[in-house]
Amino acid sequence: DNMYSIPLSSDSDCGELSNKNFHNQTGLSSESFNSLDPDANPDELEEKQRLINQVLELQNTLDDLSSRVDSVKEENLKLKSENQVLGQYIENLMAASSVFQSTDAKSKKKAGKKKPGK
Repeated sequence: DNMYSIPLSSDSDCGELSNKNFHNQTGLSSESFNSLDPDANPDELEEKQRLINQVLELQNTLDDLSSRVDSVKEENLKLKSENQVLGQYIENLMAASSVFQSTDAKSKKKAGKKKPGK
């Protein structure tokens, strides 16, 4: 079984890996690449290592974005809750203020007394 796993971004300190770190994180060394593909030349091995480094970097980016999404969701929930509290507070203030009372009572009074010119 020649399959191997690439460590998750949380397993590495950074996206760029030295040969030593690459070997420590993947369990593979340059020699292991040679045994996986005996026909591979050094340029192909370098390209494979570059692609693995790129995958690790993208995993780090994905992990960072995922954390950011979680924090934004949390902040969004907090703001929604605060908005509900403020909305209820404003409704209570409006209900307690005569300025915002129903206009039905006022319109009945005005209907009986028409001002001249209107």
